[in-house]
Amino acid sequence: MTEDKKVSPPATGGDLMGDDSTSQQNSMPTTKVQRSARFVSTGIKIGGNYIKHYSKKLFNPDLDKSELNEDNATDIYKSLSELKGSALKVAQMLSMDKNLLPQAYVDKFTQSQYNAPPLSGPLIVQTFRKYFGKNPDQIFDKFNIRSTNAASIGQVHEAELNGKKLAVKIQYPGVGDAISSDLKLVKPFAFRMLGMSERELDVYMREVEERLLEETDYELEVRRSIEFSTACANLDNVVFPKYYPELSSKRIITMDWLEGKHLREFLATNPSQELRNQVGQALWDFYNFQQHELRAVHADPHPGNFMITPEGKLGVIDFGCIKEMPEDFYYPFFSLTSTNLLDNKTETIKAFRQLDMIHKGDTPTQIEFFYTQFREMIELFAMPYIHDHFDFSQTTFFDQLYRFRERLSKLPEFKQARGVKHFIYVNRTNFGLYNILHELKAEVKTDTFKPHVVLEY
Repeated sequence: MTEDKKVSPPATGGDLMGDDSTSQQNSMPTTKVQRSARFVSTGIKIGGNYIKHYSKKLFNPDLDKSELNEDNATDIYKSLSELKGSALKVAQMLSMDKNLLPQAYVDKFTQSQYNAPPLSGPLIVQTFRKYFGKNPDQIFDKFNIRSTNAASIGQVHEAELNGKKLAVKIQYPGVGDAISSDLKLVKPFAFRMLGMSERELDVYMREVEERLLEETDYELEVRRSIEFSTACANLDNVVFPKYYPELSSKRIITMDWLEGKHLREFLATNPSQELRNQVGQALWDFYNFQQHELRAVHADPHPGNFMITPEGKLGVIDFGCIKEMPEDFYYPFFSLTSTNLLDNKTETIKAFRQLDMIHKGDTPTQIEFFYTQFREMIELFAMPYIHDHFDFSQTTFFDQLYRFRERLSKLPEFKQARGVKHFIYVNRTNFGLYNILHELKAEVKTDTFKPHVVLEY
């Protein structure tokens, strides 16, 4: 997208990327056999990378894994970007958690948020004919067959109808049908990259699969988009596009085209601190209103899903990923982060048990160990919640978070899964929110929507 272009379309299944017509994809693997073959060929390349690495190490024992990680990340990302769908989505998710992967993977997988080859025009027409029985130019007054943005699950096209400018989000063929098989194929790569235990990885993959199945159901997304944008309509400085169910289907979404800049474009204009704070406050309120009043939250918080309008408002342009929080998770988790409950060791341990952070069979020594570690973790995470204002520009807070999470990941006691599955997306949501606010260098009022709490368990 050129710097002088002042319009930005909605995100496409969680990520926004510039269209490079010179690298259009004219086909993509859609069957299980085709997609499996792509993973196998990638696995062979990775095997070759390891052979090359250890051959060099024979002559240079001090050789680190930087080149190996770079080669593996390049080969894996190339394969995932051509497969698109859930495989590429997992890469995008992992790139947002900078503590899970070596830096080479983070750098390469971050492209999944902003850069993927779009599908060619004939495949787009094919999708319209399948779901509407018509070509796009028979439905809209104008339709740009070249996508404006291409991503992991779909791509956006500019259209016009009755004088209104629209954004049309089109899902890639076969993406929704391939989720389960794709995740089984990507699991060995994830196992090697993440170093999780088998049980922990199974929990992670099951939760990811549930959310991705929802995210590829565009009829569900339209309903949720209308529901959430209506519920959040009274929030200050937050705006949403209008959605058109009659122009949408299971694999196509039509909505208003919002004017604005994405976060990186916005920051490149060197906005004032006042404007940064306004956008940051809107983002904080948007998330915490959902968490504490709706008990369900937009769970895909990366910059590609938001834009800043010319009026300095926060535009929210994708509701594909929603995480609902049951009461038996919500109350103990946010009571721990938002009150002095941590000062009551007995009740804290009860809450940890309810959240499966301390297990039924743990010994007294293990209980004390996990109580100490998890208390420190929650005290760090909760810092923005225990003050009525918080300055997210400070680096000390983030350095402490990253150092703690890195230390935790190396402890053998954490090689087995700890915590209920809801932590996966709730942690992703809140740390993603923190990171965007850090990029904005925003100072926000954090007591606008307070958690509902219970102090005895």
